[in-house]
Amino acid sequence: MPMRSFLLLAPLIAIVFANISRAQETQNEAANAKQSSAAIQTEKDSKVTAPKVIVFDVNETLLDLAGLKKSVGEALNGREDLLPLWFSNMLHYSLVETMSGEYHDFSEIGTAALMMVAEREGIELDRESANAAIVHSLRSLPAHADVREGLERLSKQGFRLVSLTNSSKVGVETQLKNAGLTELFEKRYSIDQIKKYKPHPDTYQMVLDDLGVQPGEVLMVAAHAWDLAGAKNVGLQTAFVKRPGAALYSNVQEPDVIVNDLNELADILSEVKH
Repeated sequence: MPMRSFLLLAPLIAIVFANISRAQETQNEAANAKQSSAAIQTEKDSKVTAPKVIVFDVNETLLDLAGLKKSVGEALNGREDLLPLWFSNMLHYSLVETMSGEYHDFSEIGTAALMMVAEREGIELDRESANAAIVHSLRSLPAHADVREGLERLSKQGFRLVSLTNSSKVGVETQLKNAGLTELFEKRYSIDQIKKYKPHPDTYQMVLDDLGVQPGEVLMVAAHAWDLAGAKNVGLQTAFVKRPGAALYSNVQEPDVIVNDLNELADILSEVKH
C-alpha cells in the first residue's frame, strides 16, 4: 500500500481497532459482571427450607468474645497468644466430662482449663483469680452489632426463636439480660438441664422434645463447625455465621446456608419463606 494511502486510512484503522478494543472490554465487563452475579447467587443459594424454629448458639455466635479474651489474656500476664490454647482446652474438657459421665458447668471448666494453661507456661494463677477472669467477663459480653436487628427481623417474619448454649442456666440468663436480648427468645435452653455438652445428640434432642417439633423443622445457627456437626447429625438444618476467625470443618456435611451475619440470614429466610 502506498504510504499516502496508508496515512489517509490510518485514522480509520485506529477507530476500527479502538472499537474492537472497546467491544472486547465490554464483553469482559459483562463476563465479570456475570461471574460476580453468579458468585453472589452462589453465596445466597442454600439448601435450607423455611423452619418453624430457629435455635441460636450464644457465645461467639450472638455475643462478642473480645472482652472475655482480653480478661483471660490479662490473667495470663498479657499472653493473649495463649487464648486459642485455653479455648481449645475448655472445649476439649467439656467433651471429656460428657463422655466420662462427669459434669461441671462451663465456667468451672473454663477456670480449670485456664489454670492448666497457666501451669504449663509457668504463670502463677490461683483458682479465685482464674474464675474471676472468666465469670465476670463471660456474663457481661455485648452482642455483635448485627444481632439485635437480625433477631428482630426474624421474629417479625414469624419464626420462633430459642437459644441453646453450653453456658449454665443462670449464666445464659445473665448473659442475655446484660446484652439486652432476653425478650427476643421464646425459650433459653442450657445444657445443664441434661448435663451433657454440645455437640452431644441429646442436647439438640432436648430442644426438639420440649418444643414438639421434628428435626427438619428446625434451623441451628452457630459460628462453630462442631456445633453444627452435632445438629446436622440429629437431622437439623444448619446455618454457619462467619464470625471473625471462624472456619468450617471439611470432614462433615456442609451447613445448609452460610452467612456473614444475622441480617443476611434474615434476607435469605425471607426469600425462602415467600
